Amino acid sequence: MSKQEWKTFAWLAGIFLVAYFLPLGNPKISNAVLEAFRLLQWYAREHTLACVVPAMFIAGAISTFLSQASVMHYLGPNSPRLMAYTVGSVSGVILAVCSCSVLPMFAGIYTMGAGLGPASAFLYSGPAINVMAIFLSARVLGFDLGVARAVGAIVFAFIIGLLMALIFRRDEQKRLDIAMQMPEPPRPRRRLWQTTLYFLCMILFLVFSDWYNTNDVTIRMKDGATLTANVRYKTTDALDIQEYQPDGSRSTVTRRIARADIAEITPVPSLTMTIHGIKWYLAGAMGLAVLAMLAAWFTRDEVKEWLHATWDFGKMIVPLLFGGVFVTGFIGALLPEKYVATLVGGDSLRANFIASFIGMIWYFATLTEIPITEMLLRLGMGRGPALALLLAGPALSLPSILVIWRILGARKTLVFCALAVVMSTIVGLVFGIFAS
Repeated sequence: MSKQEWKTFAWLAGIFLVAYFLPLGNPKISNAVLEAFRLLQWYAREHTLACVVPAMFIAGAISTFLSQASVMHYLGPNSPRLMAYTVGSVSGVILAVCSCSVLPMFAGIYTMGAGLGPASAFLYSGPAINVMAIFLSARVLGFDLGVARAVGAIVFAFIIGLLMALIFRRDEQKRLDIAMQMPEPPRPRRRLWQTTLYFLCMILFLVFSDWYNTNDVTIRMKDGATLTANVRYKTTDALDIQEYQPDGSRSTVTRRIARADIAEITPVPSLTMTIHGIKWYLAGAMGLAVLAMLAAWFTRDEVKEWLHATWDFGKMIVPLLFGGVFVTGFIGALLPEKYVATLVGGDSLRANFIASFIGMIWYFATLTEIPITEMLLRLGMGRGPALALLLAGPALSLPSILVIWRILGARKTLVFCALAVVMSTIVGLVFGIFAS
């Protein structure tokens, strides 16, 4: 059998063994399965259409409309290092998206010829840092953690990118040699400003459609009770919430309430939620602009090629994302946050490593790492492990690792994850010493 057939066999065999031996009679296991489906439903309802799908269209556009010469010039293996790594490292500032949304764009630029180093810098920085994350981290978790996260994420992106390029320099040279042998691409039909405006509107559509939801709400129950809470997860039949106490603090206990018992849900007013309330109007305006540009500047064959490329990315990435989210929900039910907090108390090397490792496999939707970290801090988590979690967590997750594995292969994925965990552990340990 070919290598690909062995991989297919391994997946089928693994699914078969899990289905064959899973002890569903154990209440913890059966509850974990149910919670896995709940997390998957929440992901499908809250993030797939608003976040992942637009990112797929952007990835398809990158591979179809973006000039390979431009990608090679700014992000290629032989492009000026300072420029290439700066572009990759600061890109996350304008993208308030999670790791799963960055993956299609990473796949797009990497397949177009971007060097492994700059592409890895983009892969890390995209979900790890943005303007809203900097502001909220400093406001909610403390100025020191906010600044440390902002500086650490950008520096990490540079270092991880440089180390990935250095470790796999032979593979990169082979990719470069193949790229150099390819025929000169045809001259683009559109001017630079037209292509730039098109991609800008696509990115703004993604930013607005996935606009941050504070999830702070006032809930009026049918029995007359009123409570203010933060919504952790939403499904078709229930909400998982953490109530706000009279002193303004948020409970560390997650409570599930049935939608059938709720009379009304009202978002707590804020500038962020005001924009969130009109996000689909803003995204719709960007979508109409994209359609107008497609009609005026693109041929029918180009649009077909774009849709075909988008579908190819979807087939490759979406099944792995869904599978990763399901497994994350299953593991999360077996390892509740109170138990996790007992593992990351204090600022020891062990606590920082565990926080980094958990952050690597956990899935954080856009900016949800901040309230989760806040709760873990109140449960006893050290400030060093909190920084380690913030540096390793948003940039990686089990769903994203599966996709990166598919794009880069096993060796590069393992090295990328190891660099993120080791560096987060060391920085968290040093930060914890000074913070304490």
